[in-house]
Parts: sequence; C-alpha cells; structure tokens
Amino acid sequence: MAKTLLKRALMASGVFRWSARLRSRAAAILMYHSVLEDPASVANSLGGMIHRRDVFAGQMELLARQFHPVSLDQVARFVRGEGDLPERAVVVTFDDGYTDNCEVALPILDRTGVLATFYVTVDCVENRRLPWPSRLRYAFYTTSVPTWTDENGKSWSLDGAENRNAAYLSACDRVAQTSGAILEKIVSDIEAKLEARLPENSGNLIMTWEQIRTLLQHGHIVGSHTMTHPNMAYLGREDVSRELVDSKRCMETRMKTKIQHFSYPCPALSPNWNEQTLQETQQAGYATAVTTSRGLAHRNDNPLVLKRVLPTKSVDGLRWNLETAFAGKVV
Repeated sequence: MAKTLLKRALMASGVFRWSARLRSRAAAILMYHSVLEDPASVANSLGGMIHRRDVFAGQMELLARQFHPVSLDQVARFVRGEGDLPERAVVVTFDDGYTDNCEVALPILDRTGVLATFYVTVDCVENRRLPWPSRLRYAFYTTSVPTWTDENGKSWSLDGAENRNAAYLSACDRVAQTSGAILEKIVSDIEAKLEARLPENSGNLIMTWEQIRTLLQHGHIVGSHTMTHPNMAYLGREDVSRELVDSKRCMETRMKTKIQHFSYPCPALSPNWNEQTLQETQQAGYATAVTTSRGLAHRNDNPLVLKRVLPTKSVDGLRWNLETAFAGKVV
C-alpha cells in the first residue's frame, strides 16, 4: 500500500514529465493481446494475456486524457526522420487476432479516439483455431494423463500445477523452433498423447476475415503476425521467408490492401528476432516490425526492430510504466 501511494505521489508531482522534457522525443508502443469481460473463463487457453474490459477502457481513457495516441504509420515516419511526434506519443498494438479485438476493444478504441494496430496470425484465421501455445496450454493444464514423454524420451510428471507448467514450457521450447506443417504435427501429436484438445468452438475466439476488414473500415491498421506463430529467430532462412511472405500475401489477397507492418511472435525462447530475420523482413517488403524487447521508439531507430512497452493489468500500472518510460526507465 505504501509503495502504491508513493508511486501516485511521484506521478502527481510532475517530476516524470519534467524529466521527460529533458529527453528526446520518442513513442511508447503498447503490446496487448485480448480484452474480455471475464478473463477467467478462458484462463486454461489464453492464460494471463487478457485484460478485463473495464481496465482496458480505463487505460484507453487515460491515453486520451494524459498522453497523445498516434498511429503506427506516424511512428514509422518519425523513426525514419520524415516527421515529428507530439510529446508522450503512444501507439496501441494487439497480437494474435482474437475476436474480442473487434467485438470488445474496437468500440472502446473508437469511443476514446485511440488508433490501434492489429497483428494477425494468418493460419489461425484461415483454419479457425487458436495459436498453438493456447492449444498446448489447454492440453497440459486439463489432461487427466499422469505423465508425458517428450521427443527425447524424458518422462514428465503431470501431478500438480507446477509440474504441468514445467512440462508445458518444455514443449513450447520445442515447438517454437518449428513452423508450418511440422509445427502442426508436433502440436497435434502432443494433444493426442495427452488426450486433451480444445473444444471445437474455441476457434470462435479468433477473428474472421470479415471482422478484420471491420478494423480497417474503422481506420485502424492491420499487420501480419506470421502464418503459424513460431519464434522466427530459431528457424532456417527458408522457413523465415515463408512465414513473412506467405502471411503478407494471404492478407493482401483477403484484405485487398497493402500489408506493411509485422509483429515478431515470442511464444517461447529468446530472442525472437536476429540479423537474418531482420534481412528477410526487409526483403519481404515490410515498413515496420515490432518486437517484444522493452523500450521506446526513437528517431533513427531501425523500423524493423521496434521495441514495445508492457501495459500492465491496471490503469495506475499503465500510467506508471509510461511515465517512467518517457522519463528514461523502461520496465
């Protein structure tokens, strides 16, 4: 409680704003995933990435009142030295492509006048299924099978939440290094071994192409989040290129517009990009790419490896992260 009161006093004092004015202009790119009324209802699949609707609404109202929401296109021009940004510029982004982005988040964004960028995992939309980390989470967290044997022959106990989570994370490390049909086969095999699969209607948690068009019609930006959600830094060059090019081509065909923005998935392992992926992203024709590295976007930054800021799960927490980021400390 004392720590919370101290933070509030510091934010109210204006010391962060004073400190920020001494620093060069920059933009905070926020990373969201899902916004739901009841996050607990899908905790076994989406996990902790969900924001409650009322919290998200409060955060967007905060941005509209005390910061300057801008579009990703504005930030792209800024980092290239082709334009300026207002003080305390903030961009809202969403990864994966969940239905609630359109049904829950979009009305709040429109009401508060905040523009956002939505990165879509193409295979999930095409096949109406959740990204593979959610499928594995559900399988490991709900299975009644007592043990799981991995591809190296190691047996993992699934007795208790801690053991289940350890096995899940190990499986994620393996799957994250694959893509396409190989990735799908590994995930399907694990689901079969654990005798646990997401319900058929779980695909309804992913947007349709029509819903994604709605985002564009409301003035928001849509970008690619790969075809199959691998960790791109752990793939061979051919697979990296396929994830970048095929997703872009599919989205441009579906949306009838140019897709210029990309988001690197970070399902497991670190880092989630490297020099090879940077080269392939440029070759594929993207204007920007965001990572999960923490930090602000500054002038002359490489637009294909932009950093982001975590939004936290409270309004005060978001304000603290933004105030301290603009003052020079990113968490």
